[in-house]
Amino acid sequence: MTDTSAVKRALAAQRIETPSWAFGNSGTRFKVFTQPGVPRSPEEKIADAAAVHRFTGVAPTVALHIPWDKVDDYHALAEYAGSLGVGIGAVNTNVFQDDDYKLGSVTNPDPGVRRKATDHLLEAIDIMDATGSRDLKLWFSDGINYPGQDDLRNRQDRLAAALRETYDRLGGDQRILLEYKLFEPAFYATDIPDWGTSYAHCVELGEKATVCIDTGHHAPGTNIEFIVAFLLRQRKLGAFDFNSRFYADDDLMAGAADPFQLFRIMYEIVRGDALDPAYGITFMLDQCHNIETKIPAIIRSVLNIQEATAKALLVDREALAKAQTDGDVLEANAVLMDAYNTDVRPLLAEVRTDMGLDPDPVAAYKRSGYQEKIVAERVGGRQAGWGA
Repeated sequence: MTDTSAVKRALAAQRIETPSWAFGNSGTRFKVFTQPGVPRSPEEKIADAAAVHRFTGVAPTVALHIPWDKVDDYHALAEYAGSLGVGIGAVNTNVFQDDDYKLGSVTNPDPGVRRKATDHLLEAIDIMDATGSRDLKLWFSDGINYPGQDDLRNRQDRLAAALRETYDRLGGDQRILLEYKLFEPAFYATDIPDWGTSYAHCVELGEKATVCIDTGHHAPGTNIEFIVAFLLRQRKLGAFDFNSRFYADDDLMAGAADPFQLFRIMYEIVRGDALDPAYGITFMLDQCHNIETKIPAIIRSVLNIQEATAKALLVDREALAKAQTDGDVLEANAVLMDAYNTDVRPLLAEVRTDMGLDPDPVAAYKRSGYQEKIVAERVGGRQAGWGA
């Protein structure tokens, strides 16, 4: 039987990191839609992230994206975040928007472009030093569109060299989170297309390099929970970028299209005793809210992850292990489904009440007047969005 008090303690201790860019305007290749009240500065993004934490109680850090969140004084930015009750999380690099990166960044055939890209990665570590951030998150759009466009093996050598220089610059408590993506914007061959490529580079680098799983970066039908289980076994899972996909890298609210998949992923986390923040996995959101209001959408993603986690914690692991040992296929599946089909919203309402929070964070946010306040105050200036 599952110890409900232990489940509640685990849920209260859960930590989910929000992304600064999710509070800005975003869209598709075709259109970026603007909304009133969208932040105009990194400080306003952090203020919105702090609002998410106030209503959920489990989102105490916000990830930065450089240069989108570039400021003159990063130490002051971290102090500002602290004054609002949140901290700076992962520092994300950007080596995909400059014209110089048309043929790649750290894998570009031009050594001058590679130098520029690697210098940006090193700059991000300087920002980590100033903000107290532990995690450097790297994603590369590098790849090629046509057979013969560049040498596939040479590009891996160039990638490895840039990663090594970056890794060697890390401080003692800092680490690399190496993300991967199946395709886009490179369509013939992406330089880090899958978890195996990321894992191989992380093993080569050392213990301070770990894989970041973006749940939207896989081919249809990929068993993501298997990847989770494998990387946990190897102690090489460092982070998630949670979102929801239906076709490709849709970056929608976590658990929106396939909440059962999110449950299966979180069960592997629970089974691997990796939910506790002390284990070291950063559970981040990576989302672009194109048409929905930003803050309520992010709150909803946090709640979806909490619900999937609660169900995963409720799995009767003794009964499951017995059914698996007995070869009872139907019973084993039934044990998982019983947990998944449990309505955990009352349990989570109790957890939030015990934490001194409103049991319904979305309703509490709507009543708070914060949305109306930022709409009224954030008039004029340049709204944050893709590229800002």
